Amino acid sequence: MKVGIYLNSQHPEGDDPARHLAQMLEQARLIRSLGFDSIWAGEHHATPGFHFFPQFPLIQSVAAAAEGLFIGTNLILLPLHNPIEIAEIGAYLDILTGGKFLLGLGLGYRPEEFAIFGVPMAERASRLSEGVEIIRRLWTEDRVTHTGRHWQFADVAVRPRPLQQPRPPILIGAQVDAAIARAAKISDGWLAVSDRLSQLPQQMKLFAETRAAAGLPPSEHICRLAEVACADDEDEAYRRAAPHLLRKYAAYAAWGLAGVSKERTGSPEEQLRRLAADRFAIGTPAQVTEALIAQHRAGVTHVSMRVSWPGMGQGAILAGIDMLGRKVLPEVRRRTA
Repeated sequence: MKVGIYLNSQHPEGDDPARHLAQMLEQARLIRSLGFDSIWAGEHHATPGFHFFPQFPLIQSVAAAAEGLFIGTNLILLPLHNPIEIAEIGAYLDILTGGKFLLGLGLGYRPEEFAIFGVPMAERASRLSEGVEIIRRLWTEDRVTHTGRHWQFADVAVRPRPLQQPRPPILIGAQVDAAIARAAKISDGWLAVSDRLSQLPQQMKLFAETRAAAGLPPSEHICRLAEVACADDEDEAYRRAAPHLLRKYAAYAAWGLAGVSKERTGSPEEQLRRLAADRFAIGTPAQVTEALIAQHRAGVTHVSMRVSWPGMGQGAILAGIDMLGRKVLPEVRRRTA
């Protein structure tokens, strides 16, 4: 199982963005030095109370500090974009990373984002499917003519082409059954968005069976974003993570993400323990290792660990990455080899 780190792009709006950018590059250098496999980042727009670094410029900045690592998007809200532009940028990022770019795509779920981009939210599924087809063709065919519901163009070529042959993997994030089945049929892999770990086996079964029914081979790209907090003491891990991880999930609840409760009673640590149950990997190195191994046993081939959340200090972030790199990563590698 490959193990990577998901960078937190979301910071309190009053914070100094230049400082946060410098800190994220420092995190990327540490991630590389410890031997992790990948770095990931995400996309959101118009986030009240926060600033959110634009995904592609951030990835380009990080790539120079993370030479040799896979760089992935988890994820691009494809219905908000022109797929020709995504194909061009993705090809460039594949060159920039030496052929280690992973294109993660998704539908999006926030009406505000669709409104500001002028895209009808009712069209998001058809735009995703058509966009994936366009990107795939532009990366593998010399010249492409396309007549679809949302885009029409003739004799278009993307140059330069990606380094990976036949092209970079296209991964799709999906949470509900219909979306997982769609991802199985049109993508190379799945960005698992399971609310609870106990849901994973059934969802894995649906993904695999749908691919088989479509005549597609099993996917080697089953990737999952995991919230991870690690410390020498379990209680300390919860104390460090609680205010920041809860802030992130309060934002998710306000944005309407499915499966996230707005209920807030008890101490921050108590709230986080309830939220984390059957979801997150929080605790000692041994406990985090077991949680990651459990995901591998369920079929995950690449886990992306989010280890920082809005408002968390750089010292705590670097300490968490260092502990994971030194005490968790080697054991996970040994047991999943």
